[in-house]
Amino acid sequence: MTTLTDRPNTALLVIDVQNGVMDGTHDRESVVANIAALVDKARTAGVEVVWVQHSSDNLKRGTAEWQYVAELARAEGESVVHKQYPDSFEATDLEPVLAERGIGRLFVSGAQTDECIRSTLHGAIARGYDATLVADAHTTEDLSEWGAPTPDLVIAHTNLYWDNHQAPGRTAGTTTTAEADFSS
Repeated sequence: MTTLTDRPNTALLVIDVQNGVMDGTHDRESVVANIAALVDKARTAGVEVVWVQHSSDNLKRGTAEWQYVAELARAEGESVVHKQYPDSFEATDLEPVLAERGIGRLFVSGAQTDECIRSTLHGAIARGYDATLVADAHTTEDLSEWGAPTPDLVIAHTNLYWDNHQAPGRTAGTTTTAEADFSS
């Protein structure tokens, strides 16, 4: 269980599912559909959905590329956290947003697996959160021409190591969209 005191609640993080990020990612349609299903499932369970949105020189705030994909819509009252670094906690208001809502357990989805997803998972665990990666709800682009494994292998490897990750007093692990249980 989380090492954060008085944090019994759960949130779904939807990280960087923006037009400019998702364009050309591995299995885009399936991943976006799974994230949409998770968002619906979280809302039905009364679980907070927190949207994380990246900005950079290549992803300028306010542009079409910066916007979330059309298949996903933030509901009124759901938090949006703006970031400029891979770890969604780094130099953002994510921690205060989660603290205000008593959240100590996170489900993580979005893009990109090998950068922002991994960084946020590690950032969450290091800060005392329980962090579950939704194995079929994250993706990345093909960076193999620069020596990286192909996207399917990046995703598989991330799922493998996060499913076996451990930290004192915190839980890690993976689940699927179908098996995601926001109640426990």
